[in-house]
Amino acid sequence: MSADQLTPDGQQPPGDNYIKGRGAQFNTKNKFLQQEVVKEHIEGIDDWIEPNRQTQYLEGNAKSIVNKVDSPDVGMWYSMNPYQGCEHGCIYCYARNSFEYWGYSAGIDFEQKIIVKKNAPQLLRKFLRHPTWECTPISMSGNTDCYQPAEKKFKLTRQLLEVCLEFNQPVGIITKNAGILRDKDLLVKMAEKRLVSALVSITSFQEDLRRVMEPRTTTAAQRLRVISELSQAGVKIGVMLGPMIPGLNEHEMPGIIKAASEAGASFSAYTFVRLNGAIKLLFHDWLYKNFPGRADKVWHLIEQAHGGKVNDSQWGRRMRGEGPIASLVSQQYKKFTQRYGLNQEKWELDCTHFTRPGKQLGLF
Repeated sequence: MSADQLTPDGQQPPGDNYIKGRGAQFNTKNKFLQQEVVKEHIEGIDDWIEPNRQTQYLEGNAKSIVNKVDSPDVGMWYSMNPYQGCEHGCIYCYARNSFEYWGYSAGIDFEQKIIVKKNAPQLLRKFLRHPTWECTPISMSGNTDCYQPAEKKFKLTRQLLEVCLEFNQPVGIITKNAGILRDKDLLVKMAEKRLVSALVSITSFQEDLRRVMEPRTTTAAQRLRVISELSQAGVKIGVMLGPMIPGLNEHEMPGIIKAASEAGASFSAYTFVRLNGAIKLLFHDWLYKNFPGRADKVWHLIEQAHGGKVNDSQWGRRMRGEGPIASLVSQQYKKFTQRYGLNQEKWELDCTHFTRPGKQLGLF
């Protein structure tokens, strides 16, 4: 067996049943569904239709597109997501749990069944025209990546940006896909009015880790190229380091910060891994299949950072963790962002240009 056929831990691969190109390896139970269809006995194979593993785009019309964010520790007040579900398949993704509200599983369903909100641009235009809207920056990809592979086909993110430019509505973008460069022309126009900023998520420079942890994302090298191209074009750009997972990628934080800074990033953010809801089951299965040699260590380090559990829902603490390993990550972040000049400038998106095109002025 050649080295490239081994798991990232140098062990034999999980076997023929391992689904390559997907993060999750099974569908967790949806707590909102009272009934489900499962295959329990091989004798029932004649009554069982094997699931389609190809990505499916489920087109529909949403009722709304802009959501109020009530979480005080995520750095955004409003978000909009043109897609639900995400083909990137990041095994740690917190958005997996929200997919259960749509009647699907947080597991394979989340990265295979992509809900496409075809009327998203129309909904945004209607929302911004409402007289009660007081301009506040809106975050794109607050839940799922707005530049996941579906965007190449449907171009909803581009249409949303066009609406934002029309209204001078500021937006913040988070992505780990080089597809954002397709909209470089729009981003440059928005940047001239301080209407846009972007965070590029980089979790690891280890390609063997990225391929299994974030299976359908672009490489770290490509993400650095995104930072470089957009920063040179005048777009305010930063790097998101998250989540940091002890025993897997937390030691890469200094190198990621340095590389991002040299590429042109001027600000940053980070999160510490937490495994809430169905993500706990999915991540545990993934971890022990791909990293059997250090799975116990990684799992226990995560537990140590969350009071003996792998998740903590306490505001202000849930995304940073506590204890020795979380403290070490925090200290690294502060030290190296300062060393490489990130987060030094006070900068905000500009809401003063907001306008409602075609608005009729009253007669005096």
